[in-house]
Amino acid sequence: MRGKIIRGVGGFYYVHAEDSAVYECRAKGIFRKENRKPLVGDDVEISVLDAEKRIGNVDGLLPRRNMLIRPAAANVDQAMVVFALNHPKPNLNLLDRFLILMSRQKIPVIICFNKTDLADMELPGMLEQIYRDCGCEVYFVSVACREGLDSVRRTLEGKTTVLAGPSGVGKSSLTNSFLSEQHMEVGEISRKADRGKHTTRHTELLLLKPGDLPKGQAECRNSYILDTPGFSSLYLPDMEYEELKEYFYEFIPYEQQCRFQGCMHLKEPDCAVKAAVESGKIPAARYESYVLLAEELRTRRKY
Repeated sequence: MRGKIIRGVGGFYYVHAEDSAVYECRAKGIFRKENRKPLVGDDVEISVLDAEKRIGNVDGLLPRRNMLIRPAAANVDQAMVVFALNHPKPNLNLLDRFLILMSRQKIPVIICFNKTDLADMELPGMLEQIYRDCGCEVYFVSVACREGLDSVRRTLEGKTTVLAGPSGVGKSSLTNSFLSEQHMEVGEISRKADRGKHTTRHTELLLLKPGDLPKGQAECRNSYILDTPGFSSLYLPDMEYEELKEYFYEFIPYEQQCRFQGCMHLKEPDCAVKAAVESGKIPAARYESYVLLAEELRTRRKY
């Protein structure tokens, strides 16, 4: 029987199988010998040892479409990164790092800004202008006021979506809004540090039941949300300094107009990208983030 690993804890793998049951499984020793480890999101073949107690073995791993290192997961269709518009304020450099990490793994990204009820009125428009040319869908919601959730929920149908973002931005509350029951512990913001407590402590796939999705939409396959522990920092992967500009898609229309082939858009004269920043065609916030990341990679290469 086939199924999907929805959780792995202490050497046990919980598999949502074809018969809609969840089986507690151990992985066969052959995986250790081959230095292969099952991941949440893996499609697997299992054998049932006790149907009544729903106990089985993971016998084989089916081919992976992709694999994430952080969070450790497989077969992800898309990523939704959640940031708050206030409390805590959005760290756009952190968001840009996440976009690069997902882009390198060819995983589409949806950006969801929560807490519109706490933000200045101008902020959503400014952020939409910054990220509209990055190849991402951008949504603004208020989980507390239940505003904008239906549009976001439609993007989850038939997909396995990894949900990520800093602590305290409302990821678990957003997850709860998509499910019939309260599956995730919701923490409060630490007022002293203005940072969220880590309320998600493990990686787990949550199945969206048909009733959780908007009516009238036919499901082509199961829909899952992968909620992950919050992060406060992200390191760029092993990549060449010269590669960085490839992940700032808004630079592409201007690169052929630069004076020098291979222009890094930093200190070179007659740079069309810098001119586009000065004229407002490329958001200054994105360019400033690019400069910081380029310096990080350049310094790292020295050592």
